[in-house]
Amino acid sequence: MAESAACPGFQLGRPRYDQGSFLGRLRHFVDIIDPRTLFVSEKQLKDCIQLLDDYKHGTLPPGVSSHQLWEAQKIKQAIIHPDTGEKIFMPFRMSALIPGLIQVIGLLLPNQTVLSTIIWQWLNQSHNACVNYANRNATKPTPTSKFLQGYAGAVTSAVSIAVGLNVLIKNANKLSPASRTIIQRFVPFPAVATANICNVALMRHSELSEGIDVMDNNGNVVGILKSCSETCEHFILALKAIMETAFTRVVLPMPIFVLPTIIMSYLERLSFLQRNRRLMLPIHSFVCLLTFSLSLPVAISLFPQMSEIEVSRLEPEIAVATECKSVTYNKGL
Repeated sequence: MAESAACPGFQLGRPRYDQGSFLGRLRHFVDIIDPRTLFVSEKQLKDCIQLLDDYKHGTLPPGVSSHQLWEAQKIKQAIIHPDTGEKIFMPFRMSALIPGLIQVIGLLLPNQTVLSTIIWQWLNQSHNACVNYANRNATKPTPTSKFLQGYAGAVTSAVSIAVGLNVLIKNANKLSPASRTIIQRFVPFPAVATANICNVALMRHSELSEGIDVMDNNGNVVGILKSCSETCEHFILALKAIMETAFTRVVLPMPIFVLPTIIMSYLERLSFLQRNRRLMLPIHSFVCLLTFSLSLPVAISLFPQMSEIEVSRLEPEIAVATECKSVTYNKGL
């Protein structure tokens, strides 16, 4: 019984943990960003894909446990794009987010110049754009121009706010040099948060007019909520999805960009580090890595990725396409 609770029966294509609870979502995203999947060999990947194919076609060898099937699915989902069936370029996989945080460390370095601020903000938004594109929803063709539009908007807003705030702080004569330095360290957060909102708005504004996919309990698309009814239900749902995603994108960088700043402000006052300034950068990098590793899965687990709506609120053509009383739609992360 304890074993069953620890490892539920395998369901192909479904999350291993309950997405209705914070703990379930946390365990789910810890699996998704697990950097150990970066070291899976080609043979291991092929074995995992074969095992899942055997399960799908009912030819599973005897003795294969649910745990083995969950692990195989975890590895496949971490490496193979679900829509294209191709391998995701390693640096842009979700499991590479924590190992590839050099641009986050750069954003949090003290005593930034205008040029270094621009370079680090550009690198961060470029990395974000590549991750978003590599893990995009490829079931519908998305014009490259839309990705470029979102990328340009994110870079422009991030650089503008970061540089603007730094200039304002430097010209604030009433602030002491120590206060000015501490406040400057918090600048990356509003810059990145605003860029995230801008990116979501530019990339997903078409959902307000085109509608969004709704799915049944098995994850099958039963229709697109797009025809405007008297209450403009599709517009309300799309707007709600975009606003929830934007709010998530504001909360996401908060612990990542705020906690290391607070911790380092305290550590830098220690006499040990005052005497050994060369250790500042490696300790700063370690603090960033630690906080990023702990806070990232917590931040993305705060809100469920899927939202639910009753079928009775949808258009008749969608309602007759499913026997479910409610359907779900992906609001994004």
